Amino acid sequence: MPRSQDEILADARSARRALREALLEWFDRNQRELPWRETKDPYAIWVSEVMLQQTQVDRVIPYYARFLDTFPTVKALASADLTDVLSVWRGLGYYSRARNLHAAASELVLKFKGRLPETVEELRTLPGFGRYTAGAVASIAFGIEAPLVDGNVARVLSRLFEIDGAPSDKAREATLWSVAELLVAGSRPGDFNQALMELGATVCTPANPSCLLCPVRKPCRALAHGRVDELPPPRKAPPRKRLELAVALSHRDGNVLLARRAEKGLFGGLWEMPALPLEPGANPYAALRKLFGKRATIGPEMLVLERTLTHRDLVLRLFPVALPPRLKLPPEQYLEWKWVPRDETKQLGMSSAMESALDEVLPPEATRVKAR
Repeated sequence: MPRSQDEILADARSARRALREALLEWFDRNQRELPWRETKDPYAIWVSEVMLQQTQVDRVIPYYARFLDTFPTVKALASADLTDVLSVWRGLGYYSRARNLHAAASELVLKFKGRLPETVEELRTLPGFGRYTAGAVASIAFGIEAPLVDGNVARVLSRLFEIDGAPSDKAREATLWSVAELLVAGSRPGDFNQALMELGATVCTPANPSCLLCPVRKPCRALAHGRVDELPPPRKAPPRKRLELAVALSHRDGNVLLARRAEKGLFGGLWEMPALPLEPGANPYAALRKLFGKRATIGPEMLVLERTLTHRDLVLRLFPVALPPRLKLPPEQYLEWKWVPRDETKQLGMSSAMESALDEVLPPEATRVKAR
């Protein structure tokens, strides 16, 4: 029978002092050398926490350095064009994170004189600041006793205190946050939160955890009861969706036609070759004709590019489209469109899939003619 929240919290109170001491001592000896651990700048810490959401550490490191080199302060980020922000973010995925960073920076300039507020309550008012991000920034940057629960922390606490329930279960989530809040109280709350995350990332891993190396294996109830492999239960993956797009490659005099998406939704705010989603069995020529009207001359399909996204299978089907140079208003799904010199397309924020497709069918070196 699953343990009640009262039982779990009683165990957490009993183990709190010894557990905190053991974890902090272990963290001091074993923490990885990461660039965001070498700064006390709340802005840099915030950027790192946003980038690390759903992204592996090794992948984040070069993006983190490049982002801070380009936008070294909140004010620099707020004053930048969103297109430039998305361009620097290009390839990291989950572009809503970049849009929220930019929007939050603007609010920080307007409401907080360009400085991050030091309370969880005020941080939660900013775009992109959920409970986890607010807790991470408050504890790591400002030393506030604010809890956080991410996937690594949830796994560690689930095993330590034998907390049952699926990852989507509200009662389980409430228990995890209550335990995290109880444990973080004390000295060095930011380091303690990082120690929990570090333990989950390097020792208390989803598969084949290194229990013999764990600094808190003694009080771990899952280890004592032989339940390490079953706690927490795996998250049920959502069904994958297939997204097939008919994509128009239109170029003339060294320029390529690019359009910028509305800021919400998949690839929101990014530039791309104009495209329309295709239903299964739909005619791509009819879709492109709907996009451009009678003025367009559509050639035979020239490329099919497939990419695997987190929850989608993306298929880009490229067709050459000849258009007159003067453009009418962009289609309704786009904020704007324009002719862009091919040598300048990489300066815009494009998805890595769309950029790969453009590089394959129209390499930059193939169009050196200056636009008229």
